[in-house]
Amino acid sequence: MPAPVLGSSKCPSKIELNDRVLLLLDIQQCVLAPTSKGGIPGAQPVRDNIGEILTAARKAERPPLIVHVRNTGDVGDMDEPDTPGWQLIFPPLPSEIVVDKRKNNAFAGTDLADYIPNNAEITMVGFQTDFSIRATCSAALGRGNEVLLVRGAHKTYPRIEVLHGGGVTEAEKVEAEIEAELSEAGAHMLEMEDIGGIFNGR
Repeated sequence: MPAPVLGSSKCPSKIELNDRVLLLLDIQQCVLAPTSKGGIPGAQPVRDNIGEILTAARKAERPPLIVHVRNTGDVGDMDEPDTPGWQLIFPPLPSEIVVDKRKNNAFAGTDLADYIPNNAEITMVGFQTDFSIRATCSAALGRGNEVLLVRGAHKTYPRIEVLHGGGVTEAEKVEAEIEAELSEAGAHMLEMEDIGGIFNGR
């Protein structure tokens, strides 16, 4: 049985709201493509860390609501709908939700907010740090959600600079910048060794 997709006939009429959510952003096959074909450099270790977090969530005594967010690109994009790159890396279980989005902010233009109460704690992982992660974390904080971002469980591309002399900023520096920005805004930064307590802390 496939996972329900928000806004489709496969979506159950009611899903029990949960005060804990694992939100997996844009974890799609295209990010694992060779870098020569547009994949994100260094994505595989991050994919493995996300898999560890997803396994911990699924095995928790009281599992969080697990939501897979899938970015929908345009024709010719690596994440064009119904192409291999668009597919999720981790197949959702029947109890998990799939949300298709077209904007960086996963709450924009989707029904995601109907499934995540404003008081829910959201653990957020995925790709890309300076686009979907940044925008969705910021939106969640604006809603009043507590946001947890795990270092080593999000990734982006190196940033090509068009100002200040040009050049390229390493991806790790971009990720650190976004972590600092989101931390200042109120998000909590966790390490991979913290995941054992994320879903079983209370």
